[in-house]
Amino acid sequence: MTDGIVIRRFHDSDAEATHDVFYEAVRIGAATHYRETDLIDWAPTAEMPADWGSWLSGHFTVVAEVDARVAGFFMLEKSGYLNMAFVRPEYRRSGLAQKLYDAILAEARAGSMPRLTVWASRLARPFLRRNGWEFDPDPPPLDGHPVVTDDPEPLDYAMKLDLDPVS
Repeated sequence: MTDGIVIRRFHDSDAEATHDVFYEAVRIGAATHYRETDLIDWAPTAEMPADWGSWLSGHFTVVAEVDARVAGFFMLEKSGYLNMAFVRPEYRRSGLAQKLYDAILAEARAGSMPRLTVWASRLARPFLRRNGWEFDPDPPPLDGHPVVTDDPEPLDYAMKLDLDPVS
């Protein structure tokens, strides 16, 4: 399913396709893991925000193309915050997310980032745990996180990955 994969940097011309990935990943891919109201809060509309492309361009964003179609993307902020990690629902469990993750991790190491952080979704948490991430008891402040819910399971999880552990 993932023959013909190209992992590359984000281009401005990828803006609409990456927003489509985001919207599909949230509204379709995450649909069985969250309440409808949570999905609407997370991805309120299929319309791309006007600043979406410039926002992704301002960070390290990698795109996965499968047979010349954008199938996923990850975005890492300069602070080491993994802000976006999405693949189209049909590419879940295909290895595509791992390829995107590996590109992000290589960038973090090349930039000598000591730690990566994330507020991980219910779907991203197991993937990140398999890649060595652990729960972060003291996450950096980020507006809107943790997401308040009356669900017994949190909507997001503070996690970290130390790249240069202090000895």
